[in-house]
Amino acid sequence: MPEPRVPRRVVIGGASGLIGRALTDSLRADGVAVTELVRRPPEHDDEVEWLTSDTPLDPEVLAGADAVVGLNGASIGHFPWTPAYKHTLLWSRITPTQALARAVREQGKDAPAFVSASAVGYYGSAPGERLTEAAPRGESFLADLCGEWEGAAFSAGPHARVAVLRTAPVVHAEGVLKPLMLLTRLGASGPIGRGTQAWPWISLHDQVRAIRHVLAADLAGPVNLAGPTRATANDLGFALAVRMNRPFLLRAPEWGIRLVLGKDATEAILTADMHVVPEALEESGFAFGHRTVEDAVAAAVPAAG
Repeated sequence: MPEPRVPRRVVIGGASGLIGRALTDSLRADGVAVTELVRRPPEHDDEVEWLTSDTPLDPEVLAGADAVVGLNGASIGHFPWTPAYKHTLLWSRITPTQALARAVREQGKDAPAFVSASAVGYYGSAPGERLTEAAPRGESFLADLCGEWEGAAFSAGPHARVAVLRTAPVVHAEGVLKPLMLLTRLGASGPIGRGTQAWPWISLHDQVRAIRHVLAADLAGPVNLAGPTRATANDLGFALAVRMNRPFLLRAPEWGIRLVLGKDATEAILTADMHVVPEALEESGFAFGHRTVEDAVAAAVPAAG
């Protein structure tokens, strides 16, 4: 196994999001030079404007970079998924990824590594299955989106090492916990649908460490970024309720969720049953800091007094 190495310079698209901010801070804390791609006039020397003109990204921005990380994408937690918002979900992922892949490809044999976001939604709902990176793509709007997203990343060409991060929902107050914390605080939390469906998850701490591991350990192809211990929707919801010292009683029936949020969002996120296994990470020597969803919730939410 190659000795992990710390990159010297990384270009990041989507650095303003939850994961992007945490990754940028982590890299800079270790002395890595980070160039942030922004969709506004630059405010600092380490920012470069992109996707706001006829030239999506000047390939020269990548010259000398060891790696490019693409984390762009509108939130899948925005409901309902109207036809207009589905277009936003697609555009915000495919267009930036195509622009990054094109710029990487134009570096030729000097191409940096390209690490591009994807999502566990690639697999769709697969009750009872153990979903490693070798599992097939599912059948849903989100699965199709992830397939197109990954295809855009792999267009970076023959000279680039490309890894796609099939990321689970991040257990953080600004991530998957945001709506759940509000319901829990109001005493209105409980099982979502059956509640027994497997929900993939990962802590923000391990998400950032995993991305850095992918960068340093020369991993390529799909990589599942999900916690190592299977958890259900009930496990996450109950752990949050205990942490906040609130009840976990009120069931949200699946038909009601569909009525409010729509079929695509409900089946892709809330009631999907996905036991996603981080096989590539663990086989390459990655050790999780938070091995259970309870650990992740405890790290993300202060205990109620």
